[in-house]
Amino acid sequence: MRLSLVPKEHDYFRLFSELAANLDAAAQLLVRFMNDGDRKGVAAAILEHEHVGDKIVHDIVRKLNKSFITPIDREDIYDLVATTDEILDNIEAAVDMIILYRVGEISDQAKRQAEVIAKATPLLKECMDTLEKPKGLEERIIAINSLENDGDRILRDAQASLFDGEMECTEIIKWKDI
Repeated sequence: MRLSLVPKEHDYFRLFSELAANLDAAAQLLVRFMNDGDRKGVAAAILEHEHVGDKIVHDIVRKLNKSFITPIDREDIYDLVATTDEILDNIEAAVDMIILYRVGEISDQAKRQAEVIAKATPLLKECMDTLEKPKGLEERIIAINSLENDGDRILRDAQASLFDGEMECTEIIKWKDI
């Protein structure tokens, strides 16, 4: 293994931007998936984004393992890419479960949750794009946090609606997993 004493910071920041852009594209497709009739086609496109995301994460981790000095803390880089990858994995998993469980009608809460995610990912992309020379991050982070709170409320409402007596048991099990 060859270590580089001088980091190629631009490579890291370029990869962060690519990872965030890929996540944003998948999130926009998630909204389409939740509202579109061509679920399998959109799911295949989301799966492709998940594979691209994995490749970018592997590239970043490989770069971390070869770099002696990193532009930001090594653990922070790992946490950043791992969390971003986890979001993409969860998008792909939800889409996959909807198809596997043969869900007919998508719940309003699932549609709203997808919209919240699709509003947050462009903000995340803007943060990643400006990470090398951070400006305006605080406003974006506050906006992302606000959207996270909206998503948490939607999730709690969705969980509560599972048990309001209007859904069949099999649908409750499906949506609880999703």
